[in-house]
Amino acid sequence: MKLTPRWQSSTALALALAMTGSVLAPLGWARSVAAADTNRIAQVFPPEWRNNLPPRSTPGRVPDSWGYRSIIRAGTIIPTSYERDKIVVTPTETAELTLTVASDIRSAGGTVLIPAGSEINGELRPTSGGTQFVAEELVLDNGERYPIEATSDVITRRETITRRSDPEIFQGVAIGAVAASILGEIFGNVELWQVLGGAGVGALGSLLIRNRERVEVIVIDPATDLDLQLESDFVLNPRSVQY
Repeated sequence: MKLTPRWQSSTALALALAMTGSVLAPLGWARSVAAADTNRIAQVFPPEWRNNLPPRSTPGRVPDSWGYRSIIRAGTIIPTSYERDKIVVTPTETAELTLTVASDIRSAGGTVLIPAGSEINGELRPTSGGTQFVAEELVLDNGERYPIEATSDVITRRETITRRSDPEIFQGVAIGAVAASILGEIFGNVELWQVLGGAGVGALGSLLIRNRERVEVIVIDPATDLDLQLESDFVLNPRSVQY
């Protein structure tokens, strides 16, 4: 069959396009592979490396080699417990007190930062018409000690005690030394009560109760009154963190 010039031109054009496509296809595939490899390499080396910065870490898992610390933010609530059902102090009394952390305090990632059973040392201090626990020191269960700034709500619950009051209401109650002195003058015996700080009772009670028909005390319920709120960020050595 005799081919016309137009047919010959069409055939030549088709062959040229086919050959061009076969040459360009491997080049396009190679570029795609190269781009994919570049993406994979970028994922292997994080941006911090380009700026000579330490690698990022997840909350609660801080590498000691970078000298980082675990932080509990201000405003965190620390639930506490106490060995007695009630604590009694006078409105003007300052009394030393040790509370126990009631449950684990964890990071957002679930890491235990303050284990349950750790102790918080501090004082009950008169303030704003009541009394307030002010924390001073945290003692972890491994014996490590840290300064801590945390407070309870102000407790204003009061009871009036007279010579006609039943002393049995104070059985099993922890009593501040000043309150114990006063109650000793009223009831004649404080041996059955736990005096906070181990302080003794003496002439102070006579001075405070003299010429009084009644005495007002503040009654604290540790189950509801002594949960603490951090006043500032608490910084913990990462070696103390329990993963």
